[in-house]
Amino acid sequence: MRAQFVLSEIGVGLRRNLTMTFAVIISVALSLALAGGSWLASQQVDAMKGYWYDKVQVSIFLCNKADVKSTPSCSKGAVTDEQKKAIKADLEKLPVVETVFYESSQEAYKHYQEQFKDSPVAGSLSPDQLQESYRVKLKDPTKVQVVSSAFAGRPGVQEVQDQRKLLKNLFDLLGGMTAVAFGTMVFMVIVAMLLIVNTVRVSAFSRRRETGIMRLVGASGFYIQMPFIAEAAFAGLVGGGVACGMLMTGRYFLIDHGLKLQDKIPLVNFLGWGDVIKVLPLVLVVSMLMPALAALVTLRKYLKV
Repeated sequence: MRAQFVLSEIGVGLRRNLTMTFAVIISVALSLALAGGSWLASQQVDAMKGYWYDKVQVSIFLCNKADVKSTPSCSKGAVTDEQKKAIKADLEKLPVVETVFYESSQEAYKHYQEQFKDSPVAGSLSPDQLQESYRVKLKDPTKVQVVSSAFAGRPGVQEVQDQRKLLKNLFDLLGGMTAVAFGTMVFMVIVAMLLIVNTVRVSAFSRRRETGIMRLVGASGFYIQMPFIAEAAFAGLVGGGVACGMLMTGRYFLIDHGLKLQDKIPLVNFLGWGDVIKVLPLVLVVSMLMPALAALVTLRKYLKV
């Protein structure tokens, strides 16, 4: 096959369908940028879950005198010293428990004043209104139910609180946003495929005289189809390059500069450049193969070139 002829045919095809080729490039770029962004977002959510679920604890809040009348679980009275010792001893016996930390009501009041010093409620609270608690770190954060079933409803225990529930809504929101991005990505891929199919059909019809002559002189089907497939692959590759640029620009603008999320939210360990760069080769490969396969199917199924 003469490479010069194929390259000249690719150039002719791209010039004749310049606007549609541009539309294909934009569609492929947007769909693959969304695909790469969605994949990175799901990786970010998984990393955050792993980090925070390892940090969160189970809190066992104990009844104080103020809870006796207001909280049904404390109707038997405030927690006694014997009950506190028994609760701690039973916690330390559980094989799923790694460490147990006791926080007095005075310490809870001090922490509250530090965290919510600007709140109007902070000035009206007194230490005896806040509960003593045991903060429990588990060896496996998923074994919360073991502690909850053992201590919920026990005399002197007001509530067993799983701190993971406080983060669940946040992770559900992030997961929902990732799912929406995946759905949009699928829609954009379909749009890109339709554009590619239409572009190839228009290109083939506009050069049907040339392809007819090639068939008469004995050119093979693969030789005739190659310029069309190469055109689609080239347009897709350009779109993939644009998608890679969008992913890198997004990482740079959102995390390092611009919004500077890394500085504004230091508690979140954001994905690094290495994670973004790992995605780029896959984006380029898909950007080239997807239009090429669409063009091949179009030529074989519909145009019979």
